[in-house]
Amino acid sequence: MAAPSLRTTQPWRFRLDTDSRTVHIHAAADRARRHTDQVGRAAHLSEGCAVLNLRVVAVHFGREPVTRLLPCPDRPALLATVRLAESVRDAPETGLYETVWRRHSSRSPLSGRPLPSDLLTELIEAAHLGGATMRFSGRHDTERELCATWEVEWRNRADTDRSAQSRRLVSGPHSPSLGLPSAALGPQDALDPLPIRNLGGHRHPEVLPARAFEPRPLLALPSAAHDRRTDWPRAGQALDRALLLATRRAVRASLLHQAMEWPDLRRALDGLPVDGPRGHTQMVLRLGYGPRGPASPRRPVEETTADHE
Repeated sequence: MAAPSLRTTQPWRFRLDTDSRTVHIHAAADRARRHTDQVGRAAHLSEGCAVLNLRVVAVHFGREPVTRLLPCPDRPALLATVRLAESVRDAPETGLYETVWRRHSSRSPLSGRPLPSDLLTELIEAAHLGGATMRFSGRHDTERELCATWEVEWRNRADTDRSAQSRRLVSGPHSPSLGLPSAALGPQDALDPLPIRNLGGHRHPEVLPARAFEPRPLLALPSAAHDRRTDWPRAGQALDRALLLATRRAVRASLLHQAMEWPDLRRALDGLPVDGPRGHTQMVLRLGYGPRGPASPRRPVEETTADHE
C-alpha cells in the first residue's frame, strides 16, 4: 500500500490464499487513468513497485518471496503471485524494510549537492538486479529532458480532459484516502528550468507558490530492454528498489513522469545520446538532498484486499 503510483491511484488489490501462503496481486481496473495512461504501462509499473514492497516485507519477517509475474496469460488482471516460502537467510531486499513507509516523493527544491559515486553505482546495480538499467543524464541531455517535460505541461494544460482529471485527483471532500493534499503538491520553480508537475490542473500555474529550485537537477532514467507488458512490472520492481535504496541514504526523489505519457516525447527520451546501454525509458527520476516529502493518503485495508479472484 505504501508503494508509489501514478497520481497515488494505488491500482492494486491483494488476496491471500492461506492454504498455499500465496499473495495474489490483481489490477484494479476501476482506478485506471485513461487520459494519462492509455495502455496501462504506468499502472503496471506501480503494481511492480507494490510487488517489490511485498518482497521486502516478506524477507523482513523471515520468508522467502517466490515471485511470478503475470503467471496466467488467460487472466490478465492477475499481475503477480508471491508465495511466502520458509525461512530465508539473505536476499537483495534485506535491510530495506524500515524505508518502506519513509519513502515519499519530494517536490520541493533540492540542494544540488552531488550524490556519492558509490550510491550511483548501487542504484545502477539495483536496477540491473531487477532486469532493468539505470542511466544518469549529462548536462545537455538533462536540458533536453526538461524541455520535453515542459512541453508536456503545456500540452496537458491545453487538454481539457487531462486537466479535469488532474483537478479531480487533488484531495477534497470526496475521499480522505485518495488524491493529494495541498501540502504534497509542492511549489513551482520560480526560475522555470524545472517543470514540477501541475498536479492540481491549474489553468494559470503562475499564480501558484514558487521557489528557486536547484539549477542543475540530477536526473536518472530507469529503462527496460523491451517495452512489453511483461517488462513493465519488472521495471517497476527495479524502480522501487532504487527508491528504497535512495531513501536509506537520505536521498530524496521525485518522479517526472510527464514525458512518459506522450508517445512521441517518450520516444525522444529513448533516443537521447546518453552513454551506456540503450533501452525503453520507463521513468525520469529527480534525485538529490533536501527536505523529506509529505506522505500522501493511502486507501484503507478493506479497499486493497479481495476475498476472491
